[in-house]
Amino acid sequence: MTGLSATDPDQQVFDEHRNLLFSVAYRLLGSAADAEDAVQDAWFKWSAADRSQVADPKAYLTRIVSNLALERLRSTRRKRETYVGPWLPEPIVTDGGPAEAAVDAESVSMGMLVVLETLSPLERAVFVLKEVFDFSHAEIAEAVERSEAAVRQAAHRAREHVRARRPRFAADRSRQREVTERFFAATTGGDVNALMELLSPDVTLWTDGGGKVRQALRPVVGAATVAGWFAAIGTVTYQDVEPADMQAELVQINGGAGIVFRGPERVIATVTFDFDADGRITALHNVANPDKLQAVTDGTTYAIGTR
Repeated sequence: MTGLSATDPDQQVFDEHRNLLFSVAYRLLGSAADAEDAVQDAWFKWSAADRSQVADPKAYLTRIVSNLALERLRSTRRKRETYVGPWLPEPIVTDGGPAEAAVDAESVSMGMLVVLETLSPLERAVFVLKEVFDFSHAEIAEAVERSEAAVRQAAHRAREHVRARRPRFAADRSRQREVTERFFAATTGGDVNALMELLSPDVTLWTDGGGKVRQALRPVVGAATVAGWFAAIGTVTYQDVEPADMQAELVQINGGAGIVFRGPERVIATVTFDFDADGRITALHNVANPDKLQAVTDGTTYAIGTR
């Protein structure tokens, strides 16, 4: 934290849990900027607390950041109701941890974060803390300041809601990577037929320009339409960037393979994918709102583990 000694023991304890706190806040908020703010506010509360009374710093800090994130979530949800076009989470570049981190990666995927957006703030907090971070109902009740019975009810509702909206089976991660690489090659080569082979017939493209840049205001549905959309990238001017000045690269975004499109001076968009059990692409999330691309532009890489 700015202005503090690296040997400050209170800071050392906080920094030990900082990745965990960000991971909780980001999954609750879907915004790296808001999650960073919540972590910073948690530091202020931690540094002002009587830490001699804190038996378990991890639980104490998780409770602080959960409550801060819940407060932010309630206020930002109202703003999202008037958002121009689809609202998608802010993408982050992740560190590509070991294969055993697959569960962590799924829980921070763009598809999962979109589903979490449909939960109430309380249900979202309970689901994240229980299903992702394996907190007990009693620990969650203390963290969100609700009764254990209320937490159990919210957990059940959230689990059923998420189960109904997320595919039960998805292709393995190596297959997802392979399909993403083929999609990347087909997009940069303008190969409509190759794109069609990779897309589910009822594939859906969600584009988020936030009213800042021109994007589709409604989902784009169907393999032919979506394939045509991406095949044209290399042939038309996009956000005032000529095709010759457009660069694309494969990057790990939100725990899975994704694509970053860049112009000469800025990141233009990111694209991430959902897959079915056969490895076909069922959904694409295209974030082009410049307000949501700062973390990718800065080159910040995040750990998204659950410890």
